[in-house]
Amino acid sequence: MRIMFLGAPGSGKGTQAKFICERFRIPQISTGDMLRAAIAEGNELGKRVKAIMEAGELVPDAVILELVRQRIAQPDCAGGFLLDGFPRTLAQAEGLENMGVSLDWVIELEVPPEEIVKRLSGRWIHPGSGRVYHLIYHPPLENLKDDLTKEPLIQRDDDKEETVRRRLEVYQRQTAPLVGFYRQLAERGKVRFATISGVGGVEEIRDRIFQVLESVLTIPGSA
Repeated sequence: MRIMFLGAPGSGKGTQAKFICERFRIPQISTGDMLRAAIAEGNELGKRVKAIMEAGELVPDAVILELVRQRIAQPDCAGGFLLDGFPRTLAQAEGLENMGVSLDWVIELEVPPEEIVKRLSGRWIHPGSGRVYHLIYHPPLENLKDDLTKEPLIQRDDDKEETVRRRLEVYQRQTAPLVGFYRQLAERGKVRFATISGVGGVEEIRDRIFQVLESVLTIPGSA
């Protein structure tokens, strides 16, 4: 089972990816993991990645694609894999297609933007322990104070509403066009594409995804 996950920040991809990887016994592959692994290995490609990142520059698509090619060639990917957070741009998606990497499913996890803003901007943490609260779903006993220590909670910059809205704008500009790209591939029979609602309980969303993925387990075009 070779799967790609699409969805905005806060749509729940990370949570659902773990369920999928456990069910189908496949590795979860993310760009961040690949970059860190390449640097740790210290090979020629890893040295290039390290130099680029230390210079504060964006890693070029060609380098990311080569990392993906090397990663999915490893033995643990023989039975499939889940791409999470890659591709991020249309150029990366086209590069993956040109590499001849075939996918079984592209799953778009759809959550309304205002729901995502509510999910992310309501998160507050206790810096000393890392305990996480949510003003709507898991509020502290006292307003903006940790339940145990009564110390003030803080909100990470990434969770502030203005930051969340900027992240969603970047997603719409850079990554949302991938939905159209993969829908076109699906119309040509090269992949299966499904949009699944990411609103509801975690297990409810999980079961929706499983129902889709388990409906057909053969590779598109195979007998």
